[in-house]
Amino acid sequence: MSIVCCIPILECVYCLACARWVWKKCLYTAGHESENWGLATFEEFRPVPHYCRLILAVYEDDLRNPIWAPPGGYRINPDWVLLRKDYEETQCHVPPYMIYLDHENADIVLVVRGLNLAKEADYAVLLDNKLGQTKFDGGYVHNGLLKAAQWLFEAECEVLRGLVEKNPNYTLTFTGHSLGAGVVTLLVLILVQNLDKLGNIDRKKIRCFAMAPTRCMSLNLAVRYADIINSIVLQDDFLPRTTTALDNLFKSLFCLPCLLCLMCLKDTCTFENMLKDPRRLYAPGRLYHIVERKPFRLGRFPPVVRTAVPVDGRFEHIVISCNATSDHAIIWIERESQMALDLMLEKERIMEIPANQRMERQESLAREHSVEYKAALERAVALDIPLSYSPPKYGTFHDMEEGENSDRSSEQISFLSSKKWRDNWDGFVGRLFDVNESGQMVFKKSASGSSQNSCYK
Repeated sequence: MSIVCCIPILECVYCLACARWVWKKCLYTAGHESENWGLATFEEFRPVPHYCRLILAVYEDDLRNPIWAPPGGYRINPDWVLLRKDYEETQCHVPPYMIYLDHENADIVLVVRGLNLAKEADYAVLLDNKLGQTKFDGGYVHNGLLKAAQWLFEAECEVLRGLVEKNPNYTLTFTGHSLGAGVVTLLVLILVQNLDKLGNIDRKKIRCFAMAPTRCMSLNLAVRYADIINSIVLQDDFLPRTTTALDNLFKSLFCLPCLLCLMCLKDTCTFENMLKDPRRLYAPGRLYHIVERKPFRLGRFPPVVRTAVPVDGRFEHIVISCNATSDHAIIWIERESQMALDLMLEKERIMEIPANQRMERQESLAREHSVEYKAALERAVALDIPLSYSPPKYGTFHDMEEGENSDRSSEQISFLSSKKWRDNWDGFVGRLFDVNESGQMVFKKSASGSSQNSCYK
């Protein structure tokens, strides 16, 4: 009888727990994730709308007579498109892509389009993944996306090498959207491991801009490659936040309560230990979050772009929002990023920043990003995230030698600072005192007179 009496109590507790979770999820907004991040600058965010338009251009059959051009057009030269491949030429291994030689910006760009909802092959690539199935460079990556990236690397390696050799001063950029973003992200990882196949190109000349990327690499890799990989996320986009395995997500679309229950259990039980799981995948690299809506307010606001290399708080939870899917569209990302860029430019014009100061700001920004990148690596080590480590300052030295070298450098800094202080003190003494015939120090007449005058004043 006592067991039967307890059943209603358990049901009430379960209902209260679910109601509390739903209430917290409804109040959870995307702005909470990046509210402590720094603001992106015009110079670092300037390429984003351009690459969004390049991605949109892959959808066009004829760039000279475009059908889906965004406001203002694609702003590209069709004659600079060197190569285009569709599903037939890629044999459905990767989505359609193109290679664009941007002479205006001195850039070689490989662009991959996003998921085609009508193509089963794209679903096969996206769903080909099991937790901890594939290891790469000391971490875990998405299996299907890695296969697609390997196929793309083998197919276009010689073309990219020829372009790099003909244009040694150009940067090499990879960009894509959604599924294509995951492909180019892992392609960059493969390329960094095989720099000799591209003529030993400098790592600093390689860049990746992933628009609304899928979670494709473990946390240690996501932080380690933040110096060359940039992920752009618009407000409530669901894909960079999808912690559930994608195959389970698509299966759960037929049963929404099952999906909510699964997410509830994951948010409740695994939050504290999720950073400790080396197999868990994350959005890659440095994150740029475009925030355009505020809680309990209607309509869109002037977009603000925040950026960081976060270790914890890297888009961990799905935001319950009616815009979770629309924010994933590359059209909206292009529009909002262009609007945000225009606002940044207008702010710079109001401040009237001279050209030389703008160049100095670019250099200081690069140093700030480098410092933030190293701090993220050190934080990953401090949090005991598996397989994470801080890269050595000098690649040929061991850890012990690094410590010795750092000690020597600190000793040199302290020695130089003390020497500088001593020189300043000697100069100060020399201006105030003279040495008389008996070897004693006496005040200079001019110095004593000036000191008296200053006292009288």
